[in-house]
Amino acid sequence: MMYSVLIVDDHPLIAEAYESAFNKVSDQDPNVNFLISKSIDCDSAIEYIEKFNQGESTLSIVVLDIRIPPSADGKMLSGEDLGIFINKISPDTKIIVSTTLNDNYKVHNILKTINPDGFLIKNDINAQELIDAINSVITDPPYYSKSVIKLLRKQVSTDYLLDRTDRRLLYEISIGTRTKDLPDILPLSIAGIERRKRQLKKAFNTETDEDKELIMKAKEKGFL
Repeated sequence: MMYSVLIVDDHPLIAEAYESAFNKVSDQDPNVNFLISKSIDCDSAIEYIEKFNQGESTLSIVVLDIRIPPSADGKMLSGEDLGIFINKISPDTKIIVSTTLNDNYKVHNILKTINPDGFLIKNDINAQELIDAINSVITDPPYYSKSVIKLLRKQVSTDYLLDRTDRRLLYEISIGTRTKDLPDILPLSIAGIERRKRQLKKAFNTETDEDKELIMKAKEKGFL
Protein backbone atom coordinates (compact mmCIF):
# COMPACT_ATOMS: atom_id res chain seq x y z
CA MET A 1 0.00 0.00 0.00
CA MET A 2 1.39 3.38 -1.02
CA TYR A 3 0.49 6.41 1.13
CA SER A 4 1.11 9.97 -0.02
CA VAL A 5 2.32 12.17 2.85
CA LEU A 6 2.78 15.92 3.22
CA ILE A 7 4.85 17.15 6.17
CA VAL A 8 4.13 20.81 6.97
CA ASP A 9 6.72 22.21 9.37
CA ASP A 10 9.15 25.10 9.03
CA HIS A 11 11.85 23.43 11.15
CA PRO A 12 13.98 21.17 8.90
CA LEU A 13 15.27 18.94 11.71
CA ILE A 14 11.75 18.23 12.96
CA ALA A 15 10.52 17.53 9.43
CA GLU A 16 13.41 15.11 9.00
CA ALA A 17 12.47 13.34 12.23
CA TYR A 18 8.92 12.82 10.91
CA GLU A 19 10.26 11.54 7.60
CA SER A 20 12.57 9.15 9.46
CA ALA A 21 9.60 7.79 11.44
CA PHE A 22 7.64 7.13 8.25
CA ASN A 23 10.66 5.34 6.76
CA LYS A 24 10.97 3.15 9.88
CA VAL A 25 7.29 2.20 9.64
CA SER A 26 7.91 1.20 6.03
CA ASP A 27 11.01 -0.79 7.04
CA GLN A 28 8.98 -2.70 9.62
CA ASP A 29 6.22 -3.54 7.12
CA PRO A 30 7.30 -4.07 3.49
CA ASN A 31 3.65 -3.81 2.40
CA VAL A 32 3.51 -0.18 3.54
CA ASN A 33 5.28 2.57 1.61
CA PHE A 34 5.21 6.35 1.78
CA LEU A 35 5.65 9.01 -0.87
CA ILE A 36 6.77 11.99 1.22
CA SER A 37 6.70 15.70 0.36
CA LYS A 38 7.47 18.66 2.61
CA SER A 39 6.20 22.19 3.01
CA ILE A 40 7.33 25.02 5.29
CA ASP A 41 4.36 27.43 5.22
CA CYS A 42 0.68 27.82 4.43
CA ASP A 43 1.18 28.99 0.84
CA SER A 44 3.40 26.11 -0.30
CA ALA A 45 1.15 23.60 1.50
CA ILE A 46 -2.00 24.98 -0.17
CA GLU A 47 -0.31 24.85 -3.57
CA TYR A 48 0.71 21.23 -3.05
CA ILE A 49 -2.69 20.13 -1.73
CA GLU A 50 -4.61 21.81 -4.56
CA LYS A 51 -2.27 20.38 -7.18
CA PHE A 52 -2.58 16.91 -5.61
CA ASN A 53 -6.36 17.13 -5.57
CA GLN A 54 -6.37 17.84 -9.28
CA GLY A 55 -5.00 14.32 -9.81
CA GLU A 56 -6.85 11.05 -9.45
CA SER A 57 -5.59 9.95 -6.04
CA THR A 58 -6.18 11.31 -2.53
CA LEU A 59 -3.55 12.84 -0.30
CA SER A 60 -3.31 10.21 2.43
CA ILE A 61 -1.73 11.96 5.43
CA VAL A 62 -0.75 15.48 6.39
CA VAL A 63 1.56 16.02 9.38
CA LEU A 64 0.71 19.54 10.43
CA ASP A 65 2.53 21.95 12.72
CA ILE A 66 0.23 24.67 14.08
CA ARG A 67 2.88 27.40 14.25
CA ILE A 68 3.79 27.86 10.60
CA PRO A 69 4.14 31.08 8.55
CA PRO A 70 0.77 32.47 7.36
CA SER A 71 -0.38 32.75 3.78
CA ALA A 72 0.66 35.86 1.87
CA ASP A 73 -2.97 36.97 1.43
CA GLY A 74 -3.57 36.78 5.18
CA LYS A 75 -6.48 34.35 4.84
CA MET A 76 -4.66 31.57 6.67
CA LEU A 77 -2.85 32.63 9.79
CA SER A 78 -1.66 29.27 11.12
CA GLY A 79 -1.68 25.52 10.75
CA GLU A 80 -5.11 25.48 12.38
CA ASP A 81 -6.57 27.41 9.44
CA LEU A 82 -4.74 25.07 7.07
CA GLY A 83 -6.18 22.03 8.84
CA ILE A 84 -9.72 23.40 8.44
CA PHE A 85 -8.97 23.98 4.74
CA ILE A 86 -7.71 20.40 4.30
CA ASN A 87 -10.83 18.97 5.96
CA LYS A 88 -12.97 21.02 3.58
CA ILE A 89 -11.33 20.21 0.24
CA SER A 90 -9.90 16.77 1.05
CA PRO A 91 -12.05 15.17 3.78
CA ASP A 92 -10.50 11.72 3.33
CA THR A 93 -7.02 13.02 4.16
CA LYS A 94 -5.87 12.04 7.65
CA ILE A 95 -4.35 14.87 9.67
CA ILE A 96 -1.71 14.44 12.37
CA VAL A 97 -1.33 17.66 14.33
CA SER A 98 2.05 18.10 16.00
CA THR A 99 2.58 21.22 18.05
CA THR A 100 4.43 22.79 20.94
CA LEU A 101 1.17 24.42 22.08
CA ASN A 102 0.04 22.79 25.29
CA ASP A 103 -2.41 25.12 27.01
CA ASN A 104 -5.80 23.48 27.40
CA TYR A 105 -7.82 26.15 25.64
CA LYS A 106 -5.80 25.88 22.43
CA VAL A 107 -5.63 22.09 22.53
CA HIS A 108 -9.40 21.91 22.95
CA ASN A 109 -9.88 24.40 20.10
CA ILE A 110 -7.77 22.30 17.74
CA LEU A 111 -9.72 19.18 18.68
CA LYS A 112 -12.98 20.98 17.88
CA THR A 113 -11.94 22.78 14.69
CA ILE A 114 -9.72 20.18 13.02
CA ASN A 115 -10.68 16.94 14.82
CA PRO A 116 -7.30 15.45 13.86
CA ASP A 117 -6.68 11.73 13.41
CA GLY A 118 -3.49 12.16 15.42
CA PHE A 119 -2.63 14.84 17.96
CA LEU A 120 0.91 15.08 19.30
CA ILE A 121 2.34 17.59 21.75
CA LYS A 122 5.99 17.83 20.74
CA ASN A 123 7.27 17.73 24.33
CA ASP A 124 5.59 14.31 24.73
CA ILE A 125 6.98 12.56 21.71
CA ASN A 126 10.03 10.50 20.86
CA ALA A 127 10.97 8.37 17.86
CA GLN A 128 8.94 5.36 18.99
CA GLU A 129 5.84 7.43 19.70
CA LEU A 130 6.01 8.90 16.21
CA ILE A 131 6.07 5.38 14.80
CA ASP A 132 3.15 4.35 17.03
CA ALA A 133 1.19 7.42 15.97
CA ILE A 134 1.71 6.72 12.26
CA ASN A 135 0.69 3.08 12.63
CA SER A 136 -2.42 4.02 14.62
CA VAL A 137 -3.51 6.71 12.19
CA ILE A 138 -3.16 4.29 9.28
CA THR A 139 -4.99 1.41 10.94
CA ASP A 140 -7.23 2.68 13.75
CA PRO A 141 -7.26 6.42 14.45
CA PRO A 142 -7.23 8.55 16.50
CA TYR A 143 -3.90 8.65 18.30
CA TYR A 144 -3.34 11.22 21.07
CA SER A 145 -0.14 11.83 23.01
CA LYS A 146 -0.27 11.79 26.81
CA SER A 147 -0.84 15.53 27.37
CA VAL A 148 -3.91 15.45 25.11
CA ILE A 149 -5.22 12.34 26.87
CA LYS A 150 -4.77 13.99 30.28
CA LEU A 151 -6.75 17.00 29.13
CA LEU A 152 -9.59 14.86 27.79
CA ARG A 153 -9.74 12.76 30.96
CA LYS A 154 -9.82 15.86 33.14
CA GLN A 155 -12.66 17.39 31.15
CA VAL A 156 -14.66 14.16 30.99
CA SER A 157 -14.52 13.96 34.79
CA THR A 158 -16.05 17.41 35.29
CA ASP A 159 -19.74 18.24 35.43
CA TYR A 160 -19.30 21.67 33.85
CA LEU A 161 -20.69 22.30 30.38
CA LEU A 162 -19.06 25.33 28.78
CA ASP A 163 -19.87 26.56 25.31
CA ARG A 164 -17.40 28.10 22.87
CA THR A 165 -18.12 31.64 24.09
CA ASP A 166 -17.54 30.66 27.73
CA ARG A 167 -14.19 29.12 26.84
CA ARG A 168 -13.09 32.12 24.78
CA LEU A 169 -14.14 34.49 27.56
CA LEU A 170 -12.09 32.55 30.11
CA TYR A 171 -9.13 32.46 27.77
CA GLU A 172 -9.22 36.20 27.06
CA ILE A 173 -9.47 36.99 30.78
CA SER A 174 -6.53 34.66 31.47
CA ILE A 175 -4.26 36.46 28.99
CA GLY A 176 -5.20 39.87 30.37
CA THR A 177 -7.58 41.19 27.70
CA ARG A 178 -9.35 44.26 29.06
CA THR A 179 -13.10 44.03 29.63
CA LYS A 180 -13.75 47.06 27.42
CA ASP A 181 -12.05 45.26 24.50
CA LEU A 182 -13.98 41.99 24.86
CA PRO A 183 -17.06 43.05 22.80
CA ASP A 184 -14.71 43.37 19.80
CA ILE A 185 -13.72 39.72 20.26
CA LEU A 186 -16.88 38.06 21.59
CA PRO A 187 -20.52 38.31 20.41
CA LEU A 188 -21.48 39.93 23.71
CA SER A 189 -22.07 43.39 25.12
CA ILE A 190 -20.29 44.57 28.28
CA ALA A 191 -23.44 43.71 30.25
CA GLY A 192 -23.57 40.27 28.62
CA ILE A 193 -19.91 39.67 29.44
CA GLU A 194 -20.43 40.56 33.10
CA ARG A 195 -23.48 38.27 33.22
CA ARG A 196 -21.46 35.40 31.76
CA LYS A 197 -18.70 35.98 34.27
CA ARG A 198 -21.21 35.84 37.15
CA GLN A 199 -22.64 32.58 35.76
CA LEU A 200 -19.16 31.08 35.43
CA LYS A 201 -18.20 32.08 38.96
CA LYS A 202 -21.40 30.46 40.23
CA ALA A 203 -20.76 27.30 38.17
CA PHE A 204 -17.17 27.04 39.45
CA ASN A 205 -18.31 27.87 42.99
CA THR A 206 -15.70 30.58 43.50
CA GLU A 207 -15.38 31.92 47.03
CA THR A 208 -14.69 35.48 45.93
CA ASP A 209 -15.78 37.72 43.06
CA GLU A 210 -12.21 37.98 41.78
CA ASP A 211 -11.51 37.06 38.13
CA LYS A 212 -8.20 35.65 39.36
CA GLU A 213 -9.97 32.91 41.33
CA LEU A 214 -12.26 32.15 38.38
CA ILE A 215 -9.23 31.59 36.14
CA MET A 216 -7.55 29.44 38.80
CA LYS A 217 -10.66 27.23 39.06
CA ALA A 218 -10.93 26.98 35.27
CA LYS A 219 -7.30 25.84 35.08
CA GLU A 220 -7.88 23.24 37.81
CA LYS A 221 -10.76 21.80 35.77
CA GLY A 222 -8.72 21.70 32.56
CA PHE A 223 -10.48 24.49 30.67
CA LEU A 224 -7.33 26.63 30.43
